[in-house]
Amino acid sequence: MTGINFAWSALGGDPALVARVGTVVREGALRARLPVRELARSCVGACALAAAELGARRGGLAEVPAVRVDDGAVAAAFHSERLLTVDGRAPVAFAPLSRFWRTADGWVRTHANYPHHRTRLLDALGLPEDASVEAVAERLAERPAREVEETVYRAGGLAIALRTPEEWAAHEQAAAVAARPLVERGRLGPARARVLPPARDSSSLLPAAGLRVLDLTRVLAGPVATRTLALLGAQVLRVDPPHLPELSDQHADTGFGKRSATLDLATDRQAFEELLAAADVVVTGYRPGALDRFGLSPEALAERQPGLVVAQVSAWGGYGPWSGRRGFDSLVQVATGIAAVEGSAGRPGALPAQALDHGTGYLLAAAVLRALTEQSYDGGGRVVRLALARTARWLTDEAAPEAGGDLPYDGPDAWLAETDSRLGRLRYARPPVSFAGGPADWARPPVPWGTDAARWA
Repeated sequence: MTGINFAWSALGGDPALVARVGTVVREGALRARLPVRELARSCVGACALAAAELGARRGGLAEVPAVRVDDGAVAAAFHSERLLTVDGRAPVAFAPLSRFWRTADGWVRTHANYPHHRTRLLDALGLPEDASVEAVAERLAERPAREVEETVYRAGGLAIALRTPEEWAAHEQAAAVAARPLVERGRLGPARARVLPPARDSSSLLPAAGLRVLDLTRVLAGPVATRTLALLGAQVLRVDPPHLPELSDQHADTGFGKRSATLDLATDRQAFEELLAAADVVVTGYRPGALDRFGLSPEALAERQPGLVVAQVSAWGGYGPWSGRRGFDSLVQVATGIAAVEGSAGRPGALPAQALDHGTGYLLAAAVLRALTEQSYDGGGRVVRLALARTARWLTDEAAPEAGGDLPYDGPDAWLAETDSRLGRLRYARPPVSFAGGPADWARPPVPWGTDAARWA
């Protein structure tokens, strides 16, 4: 089964609709040993098709609009956090302590972009807060990679030992991931069929127009999904804990079309409940179970707001021995053997983009759109779940990358745009989700983190 067919099937879509998807294949886009270009194209294509399907349903169209997926647009979008500039300044992608390190018996990769993760990493290694890169390298070189992984994990930090595909396949978490579908889909109690008004403004078909999306996600897959729903007309309100600011560049990159508020779930419950009472969709991107103590499990949410669509994304999935662990795209690549496959000369490598994050993000948006379409026929609440590790399995199970293309890929410039914002002059990657009559860009630029009140517009 080809990539787009597999993704669309995992979303529960009508197989006949895949014929509505056309592609522009570009030689050199997202070049890698693994079929990254094909995975990226499939994820974006499935998302665009889900948007077109819902748009046709809401617009009363006799036929689902044609979808166009251009490898150039997809490649630019999958690099969006690297291509963003603010007043000409390039973004900061990784902090100094987020990198590969040699250990006594191999390699480990750490993630310390957030200050609290940096502190926990240094605490686990017995180093002071002002420790240098050289001091960390010296300490890690003395210890086995798996020992580092467990020590840092117990301290609440992030470090993953490099594994080959064979070593990952023998891991209990890999077995748990392999037993799950790419997209987990379920019902959340009874509710009447969702009645959606026509979804067209003066110029575009907006499949998600009028829908309220409560965005409780962190970098990067979840915010990519909600950024896509904002493109399609949804009112997206991102809500963060006031004590955990998002990284400014990544917030800007994924904040297009959204509003941004802060809210302490421990003390501002009434404000949250008021948001929930008017929400159509809730998207979460924290570790499985991390928000349950606030009454934010899918079941608890649906009990208070029948008919809700709840979408969840995590690194490792809500199952297996690693279900409670934190994770990021770069670490999932290291654990699942991707970094070993993409490495050379005895050193680990990486995919040409954060493809697990971006791909999973577009699939998550697609899953929400398909859930809304299904609800318009038979009602009921819905829950959808995705995991970066499951997307990684799909990537590593696929055939080798295709050779050639219809056109060359000459870089991202043709798919970049500029706009003024309260953050400054932004250069950014335009959205890759494209279908006949659909929107070409976001309706509003990003705002500074925490700008808005925690209420619906």
